[in-house]
Amino acid sequence: MSSGVRDGARMAVLSHRFQAIVRRMSNTLARSGRSGVLNTARDFSCCVLTAAGDVLMTGDSPPIHVMGGPDLQARSMLDFYPVPRAGDAFLHNSPYHGNTHAADHSILVPVVDAAGVHRFTVLAKAHQADCGNSVPTTYMASARDVYEEGALIFPVVRVQEDYEDCEDILRMCEMRIRVPDQWRGDYLAVLGSARIGELAVLQLADEVGWETLDAFANNWLDYSEARMEAVIRELPAGEAITTTCHDPFPGVPDGVPLQAKVTVRPEDGMIDVDLRDNPDCVPSGLNLSEASSRTAALIGVFNSIDAGVPHNQGSFRRIQVHLRENCCVGIVRHPHSTSVATTNLANRVGNIVQRAMAEIGDGIGLAEVGSGMSPSEAVVSGVDRRHGAVPYVNQIFTGPNGGAGAPSADGWLTMSDLGSGGTLLLDSVEIDELKQPIVIHRRALAIDTEGAGRHRGAPGLEVEYGPVAGEMEAVYANDGSINPMMGARGGLAGAPSAQLMRNQDGELVELDICGPVLVQAGERLVARTSGGGGYGDPRDRDPEAVAQDVREGWISRERALEVYGVVVAE
Repeated sequence: MSSGVRDGARMAVLSHRFQAIVRRMSNTLARSGRSGVLNTARDFSCCVLTAAGDVLMTGDSPPIHVMGGPDLQARSMLDFYPVPRAGDAFLHNSPYHGNTHAADHSILVPVVDAAGVHRFTVLAKAHQADCGNSVPTTYMASARDVYEEGALIFPVVRVQEDYEDCEDILRMCEMRIRVPDQWRGDYLAVLGSARIGELAVLQLADEVGWETLDAFANNWLDYSEARMEAVIRELPAGEAITTTCHDPFPGVPDGVPLQAKVTVRPEDGMIDVDLRDNPDCVPSGLNLSEASSRTAALIGVFNSIDAGVPHNQGSFRRIQVHLRENCCVGIVRHPHSTSVATTNLANRVGNIVQRAMAEIGDGIGLAEVGSGMSPSEAVVSGVDRRHGAVPYVNQIFTGPNGGAGAPSADGWLTMSDLGSGGTLLLDSVEIDELKQPIVIHRRALAIDTEGAGRHRGAPGLEVEYGPVAGEMEAVYANDGSINPMMGARGGLAGAPSAQLMRNQDGELVELDICGPVLVQAGERLVARTSGGGGYGDPRDRDPEAVAQDVREGWISRERALEVYGVVVAE
């Protein structure tokens, strides 16, 4: 079989076999994870890498997890353990050694053959409900540095040897994490997912041979690179510089201005994204890790041109992302905090990259995806007194941001943000109310919040919830309430987000853009998420599409006339 691995049919079979392995890993995590972050929202990812650390196969995972970081993590593993052994498993969450941010606990398992040769690596990454931060959240945007953040950092730490747990490491976690039983269950789910992947790769090798798998890996990456090169060669040549600004935040009272320079070189089959002309690291958890910086840029490019190109190290070769050290959207160094590295500035970077692509040519690129981790996606914590006095900490996903308008489609309603790419599931109201002592009083479309365009962005949502009894702490790190998400090629910006408190008298009071906030019994958090930007002139929108939006309650008749120039009869 090895001599014919270049044959298209054989390559297709093996690529689907590896896809099936990643799918088995993902199913294991989804079914066995204990926290709602994993078994409800599915904020996790799985992938298979070559022995050298190249990303080979990814699943239906948040793009911020799998596009520009797993290779850095796998190579860090080899730096610390040049000769990994069968039975090893490594816990890796260090943003200074290739991970996204401290809240994403990854398990790396080397796949080693009977002769002791390292053949592949499988990686399972799962966002945690609690990671030992100094306050009960995995998103501590106000942290001035990693010490104030407080998270446990594991720079490729061996947690299994000869398939046996290193209990001293696990005891450290259980002593520091507020919900140790929940964490232990999630740890076992991530570890089990990686071990399932290891076993499946070994079984596939028994069936077809290691030489065949090695040849497939090389050819699959070359094929993916060729596909990407062909797509880029069909693009218009050009260069665009786009700018944005994150809202004012703790540590950055004037916000964080950003720019991206994107150059499309079809004659070379290359795209360059230059992020070096940006501010130094800031005294805040907003800084991006190297993995998040690179991934955010890659997401912006793939969102703009993706034509079924495989997402792996082969296609990544055709995109050069230029970063610099000590930059808030570059290569961070210890002890700068990267607590929210998968969301806020990452969303801003990806958004301006895809908007730059739209400026280079009509028919490519996107407007900006709604951004901000609003109170609708807060980490909630407290004591659940419904069944005794049980501490709880969990992130809820009750209301996503709106997706961006595209050259040929409207924005995706449940996009959430650029980094998740619509892969996170919207929480069930009933399950959230079962898992935490909260009541979700309202969840609805926010009318007239879409970014108008030839293809409109998706509107934001409105969510209102509060504790059943007693008090609840909610930590969030919003964005887009001052600087909304921009449109592209004449499209309008989406409506800004908002964060409010409904007090016991029913009055609405504005809240700070960044939590934590203590919600007492009888009070409610009220969140409006960001609308996505529109693509193209709103006056060019199909009148029937405008009328349908009115009938569905997405926009009002008044907005249809004022913005789109369409009269919709009552």
